[in-house]
Amino acid sequence: MKYRFGGKEKKLALGVYPDVSLAEARNRRDEARKLLAEDSDPAEKKKRDKLTRKISSGNTFQALALEWHQHKTRTWATSTSEWVMEGFEKDIFPYVGKRPITDILPLEMLDIFRCIEARGALVKMGKLRRYCSQVFIYAIATGRATLNPVVNLASTLSTPETQHFPHLSEQELPEFIRKLRKYSSAVTRSATSLLFLTGVRTIELRAAEWKEFDFDNALWTIPEQRMKKRRKHLVPLSRQAITILRDLQALTGQFSLLFPGRNDVNSPISEATINKVLKILGYRGKVTGHGFRHTLSTILHDKGFNTDWVELQLAHVDKNSIRGTYNHALYLDGRREMMQWYADYIDSLEHDEAMQTLPVAK
Repeated sequence: MKYRFGGKEKKLALGVYPDVSLAEARNRRDEARKLLAEDSDPAEKKKRDKLTRKISSGNTFQALALEWHQHKTRTWATSTSEWVMEGFEKDIFPYVGKRPITDILPLEMLDIFRCIEARGALVKMGKLRRYCSQVFIYAIATGRATLNPVVNLASTLSTPETQHFPHLSEQELPEFIRKLRKYSSAVTRSATSLLFLTGVRTIELRAAEWKEFDFDNALWTIPEQRMKKRRKHLVPLSRQAITILRDLQALTGQFSLLFPGRNDVNSPISEATINKVLKILGYRGKVTGHGFRHTLSTILHDKGFNTDWVELQLAHVDKNSIRGTYNHALYLDGRREMMQWYADYIDSLEHDEAMQTLPVAK
């Protein structure tokens, strides 16, 4: 088809006979004329459509997800990165991994999520739905897609009831502490004790290395690559925590890790190790390692300590990054005072002593 566009004569190939019939060629000619009437060049549109098909066929959901995952891994904790990839490989890639990302329909994604929902894995389903949505958003932002088929699916899927990690109340602590003191394994006893004396996450403690500890200044510096929010975390250490660490150093100080694995000293003990302690002590289902953070938070808030001190001790990042950075250093002295009080309070509970006087929480 000959035509003029922008003052220049051009040609548009409508197809090759007999693959394209005369009737189909006329239809394509009529479509081209409509584009010309709208001041659009049909040849340029044909090039764009061809390029779009080429890009779509090469950009499968799996390819885009891997690209997005590599980008996000820079800011994620290793555990998060591994969890997301494992979820994609098990529940998402087998169904839409090889499909061009532009061809995936909302109903396809809904079917995938409902399969996960049917297993009762509602928390996992919710997380994977959000991560899949982020992949589509990434594809749109980088020009490889135009629609997000996941964005409106939340209302069609079940949501899990909010559940807190099992934790001990203040009244339950004395008996638990006395039982823990009698536990046979010094290493796992130390790990469990440090969990409720510091308020750190289980993975942050299990993977701790001796080089992170400054005994002279009673300070533990957890590097950013091991933190959930990828920000360095300073943990002031009470005298009780220092004593536990010194005793532990006599047992594992020759290794880089505080808690080396039994079969591989270069890998930390598993979370199951601490859970086993809790099970043996009779607290299965009543408390988890993460639950100690909730107990610490509850007690310190109830006793009137500054909320900012408590939140920073738990490594809950301030939404205002500038304020968060400033307060990280500003509150260290206050957190030292708070955590020493907490360790003393734990000791008093063990011996049924009442602590009536509290340091001033500024």
